Amino acid sequence: MLLSYDKQTLFAAVNTHYSPIGDVLMYNITHMGEGPFIIIVLLVLIGAASFRNIWYFVAAVMCNAVPALVIQMAKRMAHAPRPLNYFKEASWIHITSDWPKLYQNSFPSGHSAGAFSLFCFLSFLLPERYRAFGLLFFAMAISVCYSRLYVAAHFFADVYAGSVIGCTVTIISFAIMRSLQPRFFSNQDFLTK
Repeated sequence: MLLSYDKQTLFAAVNTHYSPIGDVLMYNITHMGEGPFIIIVLLVLIGAASFRNIWYFVAAVMCNAVPALVIQMAKRMAHAPRPLNYFKEASWIHITSDWPKLYQNSFPSGHSAGAFSLFCFLSFLLPERYRAFGLLFFAMAISVCYSRLYVAAHFFADVYAGSVIGCTVTIISFAIMRSLQPRFFSNQDFLTK
């Protein structure tokens, strides 16, 4: 799509197709890519006995904080304008009064990276018999990406890059943590203290 359409066409395809229900729904869905939501989900999982260990804590931090740091560095380097700035607050852009008006650091999307990092990480934690839920997690992450265009916060390239960075860094981080897992569990006495 990035090769076939310009940024305005891709942005307008989402942002200009709206409804009152969509406004509320997309504004709330977009929060699934934010730090507070991600932290709450990761902390809730500690309630399960199998996740009450140092390996889970370190893996959760690495798989979700490292992508966020990579995104923030990329944003500072790119310093790209957001749609409201790029299109000079054009009247055709759909934005409501209660949505924040964002102007700078568009590329890449932190919300998209956050959502893909979280849901990719959760997919890795699923037991084999529940792997199909990974598709639900993927749909939830995609909905966050869609919401970022809907609320006029990002371009398609921003959410695409954010999702790729979020997944890639999470996959690498999880692979590292998986390889270190025997070290975390080699001393059971340490885990029970």
